[in-house]
Amino acid sequence: MDDEPLSDWAKRRDAKIGRLRAVPLVPGDGPKGSHLNPAAPRAVQRWNGYTWEPHGTAADLAATQRLLYPRDENPPTGPAPQPQPLRAGRGRHRKPRPGE
Repeated sequence: MDDEPLSDWAKRRDAKIGRLRAVPLVPGDGPKGSHLNPAAPRAVQRWNGYTWEPHGTAADLAATQRLLYPRDENPPTGPAPQPQPLRAGRGRHRKPRPGE
């Protein structure tokens, strides 16, 4: 069995410090999926490297998403990249085109 060096594991763990997650605040053993209760308030938690600690609250799913996934304030101003044209495939599922 190949053991991972402790320094690699520590780097991977430290990279996750500061990560946020939201937990719906619903009574009892109700549904915990965000899509099942979009109007329920959420507790926002932050990973400190050892445990999830309270970080804040959000009123509903929309407010939670704005907090967890902020939009870029400076969108790119350059031209959008042009899509590449499709090339002819060589798979067995393709039918020959007329003239090939």
